Amino acid sequence: MSATPRRLWPVLLPLAAFGSLVAVLAVGLNRDPREVPSPLIGKPAPPLMLPQLDNPGAQVSGEALKGRVWLLNVWASWCGACREEHPELVAFARRQSVPVYGLDYKDTRPQGQDWLRRLGNPYVASAFDELGRAGLDWGVYGVPETFVIDARGVVRHKHIGPLTAQVLKERIEPLLARLATEATGAAP
Repeated sequence: MSATPRRLWPVLLPLAAFGSLVAVLAVGLNRDPREVPSPLIGKPAPPLMLPQLDNPGAQVSGEALKGRVWLLNVWASWCGACREEHPELVAFARRQSVPVYGLDYKDTRPQGQDWLRRLGNPYVASAFDELGRAGLDWGVYGVPETFVIDARGVVRHKHIGPLTAQVLKERIEPLLARLATEATGAAP
């Protein structure tokens, strides 16, 4: 009786491993890639101290933004999805009191400046990250990506992919309203 189970192990072990692999892949394939959890959520925003895209002598500083809720939108002139989201971002920046800052990622200064000149500039300022080092610190997978940072300087949300009217209305704006309430200490 004990010989039979020993003969089954060489068959059952690979089957169990294969079954486990299929289960892991099935879960992964059913996930929305824009829902990749960020290890930054709930943690202080990485340092941001970069020259401005349109004024290399001035800096964009995340530390200077503490005390207010703000958005960081990572974009590039070479990014097709950034072009797709841009009209929504321009409209959002016009109607919101929350400042939107840009991070021009792995781009050239002239191309980034020209892009904003032609398509409109929704940013209070755009940091210039030519080599992508700040993007690495922020855990950028690709562009566009948008981060919501609270008044304490803590990352509260990361959206991967283009912002749409639906995403802004259903996710970003309610979060911003809640964070603004928290920042002022008002009752919800």
